[in-house]
Amino acid sequence: MNFSIASLLANFTDGKTHTLKNIQKKLHCDSDDSVRELQIALDALERIGVLAKEKGKYQRATEDGVVEGKLRCSSKGFCFAIQDDEAADDIYIRESQLNTAWNGDRVLVRVTKDGSRRRSPEGEVKVILERANASVLARVKQENESYQAVPLDDRLLFELSLDDEAEKLQQAVDQLAHIEVVRYPLAQEPPHGRIAQILGSDAEAASDIDIVYCKYDLPRTFPDNAFEEAKGLPTRVRKADLKGRLDLRDQLTVTIHSSQAQVIDDALTIAKTEDGNWQLGVHIADVAHYVPLHSPIDREALKRGMAVYLGNEMIPLVPPPLATSLCSLNPGKDRLAISLLATLNAEGEVLEFELQPSVIAVDHALDYKQAQAILSRENPEELEKLEIESKDLKKLEPIFEVVDHLYEVSRAVRQQRMARGSFELNLPEHEFPDDAKEPLASYASRRFQYDDEGLLGVIVVASSLTARMVVTEFILLANQLVASHLKALAVPAIYRLHRTPTISDVQELTKLAENMDINLELAEEETIYPMDYQRFTQQFAASPSEKILTYLLLSTFKPAFYGIHPDLHFGLALTDGYAHFSSPTRRYPDLVIHRVLHAIFSDGRDRRSTRSKDRVNLRHSSCHGKINWNVLPPDINNELEDYIKRIVGPLSEREQLAQDAETDLEGLKKAEFMRDHTGSVFHGLITGVQSYGFFVEIEELLVEGLVHVSSLKDDWYEYRSRQQKLVGRKNRRQFRLGDRVEVQVKSVDYYRQQIDLVVVGGGSEASEDDLNDDDMNDDRGHDESE
Repeated sequence: MNFSIASLLANFTDGKTHTLKNIQKKLHCDSDDSVRELQIALDALERIGVLAKEKGKYQRATEDGVVEGKLRCSSKGFCFAIQDDEAADDIYIRESQLNTAWNGDRVLVRVTKDGSRRRSPEGEVKVILERANASVLARVKQENESYQAVPLDDRLLFELSLDDEAEKLQQAVDQLAHIEVVRYPLAQEPPHGRIAQILGSDAEAASDIDIVYCKYDLPRTFPDNAFEEAKGLPTRVRKADLKGRLDLRDQLTVTIHSSQAQVIDDALTIAKTEDGNWQLGVHIADVAHYVPLHSPIDREALKRGMAVYLGNEMIPLVPPPLATSLCSLNPGKDRLAISLLATLNAEGEVLEFELQPSVIAVDHALDYKQAQAILSRENPEELEKLEIESKDLKKLEPIFEVVDHLYEVSRAVRQQRMARGSFELNLPEHEFPDDAKEPLASYASRRFQYDDEGLLGVIVVASSLTARMVVTEFILLANQLVASHLKALAVPAIYRLHRTPTISDVQELTKLAENMDINLELAEEETIYPMDYQRFTQQFAASPSEKILTYLLLSTFKPAFYGIHPDLHFGLALTDGYAHFSSPTRRYPDLVIHRVLHAIFSDGRDRRSTRSKDRVNLRHSSCHGKINWNVLPPDINNELEDYIKRIVGPLSEREQLAQDAETDLEGLKKAEFMRDHTGSVFHGLITGVQSYGFFVEIEELLVEGLVHVSSLKDDWYEYRSRQQKLVGRKNRRQFRLGDRVEVQVKSVDYYRQQIDLVVVGGGSEASEDDLNDDDMNDDRGHDESE
């Protein structure tokens, strides 16, 4: 099927009813086969009571005790359905009640037993809404005349029967292979698969990037219809494209990006007005102009959700030439854009702004090092560090003033952001040594692939990227202003949300910080504000334990996600809405925001009725608070609203998948490096302590490994949970959170990225109070990680 049950049911929100033809249109069931599959699915859902049909229309049936969740299973067969609402109970599902559902699948669960204070409610899988595993990494084995694939992921509690050419099957025996699922389990029939790619004799023999592609079922190419559509796109901006656009080609325009940037989709302009204010322009590539809603390119982009960065390789959101030329803001080329033009005073306050479809031409493209060199041109020592020659710097003289002005205004904008409570994290960068098999430092920049707050939901600063923050401040501001405009116009939109940490997590943080002589206090008891976190990070900066304290702070964060209503963004201290607008070539939510803006530009109603003489400018902030009518026509508004409701959940999940894939590849790179350094000794920092041992981050590499308690043979070590440490009964040696140690690499499990370490030095000495503390585990630490 070219749709999932989840995408089908997503149309039945708020008691809506749909005819078969209406559902066909929404799910793009264009062929006879897809229509037949849709009818089979509707009949099945009606038969089991999920849908009800009356007078030719389908409606979602209500049923008490049925919840939706995502399956999370362990290698021992314990499964729970995790509901989207964090406050809702997880539902325990016995293996016999899974009804062929697998780990990661989205399911409807019927609750069969209520929970109690100590036990989770129990349930059974009623419907599998969406399969999470279209393919698996597996080892192929032969039993008599049949071939089976055994998944490497031990949370997948099944084997697949393989159907393929005999020669190919024989070649795959005892090999690691990428297996495509041809048919999921049906009654007593096992799942069937076919060999998509033989990767090697085992995970270590396979290419790390192949493992990640296969493990996360990432696309390696675009479908033919998307390629064909891309081929039909123009190669340059045409005269007809300029109709109704603001011509900004005469303004001095710059881009500032990483030297490794594969896509450039934002540009900046700055000028001083006659009254002493600043006119800031943030110009974003207009991808939506070339990609209609529901077109082949759009449907593939929605499926991908966002670009994925695998080291130096990027899996793009849209095919060439969109990302690489037509919508890349290259110097000397006319490009279509959506421009945010804001007037700011000297203090960085926004006085007014407007959004316009535009045409721009970039004059200068700078990388961060060049921009930093301009800002540091009076500092010879800094220039020497940047390795910028005077002749190269002289070439940039025409834009010295522009970069200076951008820097000046960005600092004022930052002050406004910090004044409302936004905070920043000082996280270290990877510093892989020269004997790494390939340059791994690029993996450190994963969190800097976007010029805004990115995946983490909070600004990360790095001393080597000061010039990057110039761009970041303006992109954050643009995203914020666009969100405020969409909210003021009350049009459908995708908002970026970031929840407040839970009070219990923050209380645990304060206890651990107290052990490191840091007193963290909330401004109001039992209430958490972003300003509290800003104050915490300022305290951390003055502590020798800043790194470990920052890690502890990070562990309290809620993941950022997408929603349909403007709400809190904790990391940016915004309470009334924030949106992603700045990366439409790489994130689908940004592309949707551009589509909504285009709908306003072309179809927005600037007055209550045709009889009204009072018009507003829908492109300008002056209209805020003056609109008491529906800006978009009902058909356009309803289509956008319905579409956005259906996609926000899957888009958040695709973002998480992209993050997992990027992290996994980085982990494999680290594991490979550490495997080649088995027996080597490194300096490390204790980042976590459990009863079964403690975790150590090797500081030179930002690689984490485990020192198992069983390897501590010099004494009997007791676990003190409140103080996060292991203490020797006789030798008074202790290993506590934040202690520095020397460790030797004992062994490495490459695929699972598990690094076992042994201590060869370091730790600290326990005081008499530590030895007499009654908060202890009387047993030697045991292995709870199994």
